[in-house]
Amino acid sequence: MSATQAALTQLLPLAGDTFDKNKVTPGILGFIVFAALAVGVWALMKSMNRHMGRVDFEEAPDPAAPTTSTPKPTS
Repeated sequence: MSATQAALTQLLPLAGDTFDKNKVTPGILGFIVFAALAVGVWALMKSMNRHMGRVDFEEAPDPAAPTTSTPKPTS
């Protein structure tokens, strides 16, 4: 048995006595993690928007497609 498993085996029964099973909430730590994820997603979206604005894409014509040229009028 590893040290981590031994510690969890001893600490888990203690955790069951301290929590009111009807009032368990995420608390401040849950809010901080959620807020950090939201800020990270917002920053990634801003970065993606900036990078997509810099893209200069012009599609090359398909070489297999027939070219349509207008005939020159003869005089």
